[in-house]
Amino acid sequence: MNMVRKLIIVLVLFPLLTPMWLRAQADKSQDVWQPFKFFVGKWEGRGEGKPGISTGMQEFQFILRGQYLHVKNEARFEPQEKNPKGEVHEDWGFFSYDQNRKKYVLRQLHVEGFVNQYILESFGEDGKTLTFVSEQIENIPAGWRAKLTYKILNENEFQQSFDLAGPEKEFECYSVGIMKRIK
Repeated sequence: MNMVRKLIIVLVLFPLLTPMWLRAQADKSQDVWQPFKFFVGKWEGRGEGKPGISTGMQEFQFILRGQYLHVKNEARFEPQEKNPKGEVHEDWGFFSYDQNRKKYVLRQLHVEGFVNQYILESFGEDGKTLTFVSEQIENIPAGWRAKLTYKILNENEFQQSFDLAGPEKEFECYSVGIMKRIK
C-alpha cells in the first residue's frame, strides 16, 4: 500500500514540477555571456585624460570553465609636468553574472590598492554601450563613485571611458581611450 501511495504522489506532483525543471534547463541554455563575447581577445590603444596621454594593452578571456570574464589592463602614461617620470597603471577585472540579482558585476583590482565593484547599469539603446556604475570602492574616502563605459564602435574597436565623482558631485571624465583588436 505504501508503494502505491508513493506512486500516486509522484504521478500527481510530476506534472507540477516539470515546468520548473524545464525553466531551469532553459535558463542554463541561455548564454548570459553573449553581450561580452565581442571583447574576448587582445587589444591595444591610446588614451588621454587627467593623468596625461597613454598607450595601453588589454586582454579579455573567459576563465574557470567560462564562469567569469577576466580582463588584464595596462596603461603607460607619458611624462608630463605634473608627473615627470610618467606612470604605469595596471588593473585586473573580473566580470561575473549574479544569478540572484540577474545583474552583471565587475570587480577591479588596481595596482594602487583600489578595489572597485561595479554593477552593469545599462546596455544602452543600441546594445553597444555597456555602462557600469560603482556599488562600492575600497581604499578611497567615503562618497566617491566611479563609472566605466564600454562603447563598441565597430567590429575591431571600442571606446572606454572612466569617470569619477567626488562626494555629492557629478561624474567627470577622468580618462578616455580607443582600443583596437590585435589580430
